[in-house]
Amino acid sequence: MKSASAPTPAATSQTRHDPPSMHTRSEPPLWALRLGYAGLAPFVIGALTVWLVSHDLTPFAMLGLAAYAAVIASFLGGIYWGLAMRDGQTSPLFPFVWGVVPSLVAAVAVIMPPWAGLVVLGFLLMACYLVDRKQYRLFHMNGWLTLRFRLTIVASLCCFLGASGV
Repeated sequence: MKSASAPTPAATSQTRHDPPSMHTRSEPPLWALRLGYAGLAPFVIGALTVWLVSHDLTPFAMLGLAAYAAVIASFLGGIYWGLAMRDGQTSPLFPFVWGVVPSLVAAVAVIMPPWAGLVVLGFLLMACYLVDRKQYRLFHMNGWLTLRFRLTIVASLCCFLGASGV
């Protein structure tokens, strides 16, 4: 005879794919907010630098901004591998495929002329946010979307401003 407290197969499966920690902590902690906003400093400084340095140094400033944007885009893709691995996911394939797309696009953007690559990176950061809007709900991370939106707006705007500094 089964005890009333024994988990059913459906409950066990649900627990395996949706750990309780995902349900109990949807909002980013204060330290994550601070680190996220601090991560905007290189975007803002990079965009300002593009506009403030002499014309001869502008391509280097743009390249620095593009390199940082590429690193951040790669980080945003890598989150999906971490989430899928944490959940022990082997299917669906989407988190693993999407996880590498931002890195591949960013790598191409960095080798483009900086003014063009920064435009690609600005749109890539926006695309990452749009994917996150849909996918974060599946991982019970809706509370992070406000932070992601704010960071995306500033980072993308800095990329576009940097691109226009030619």
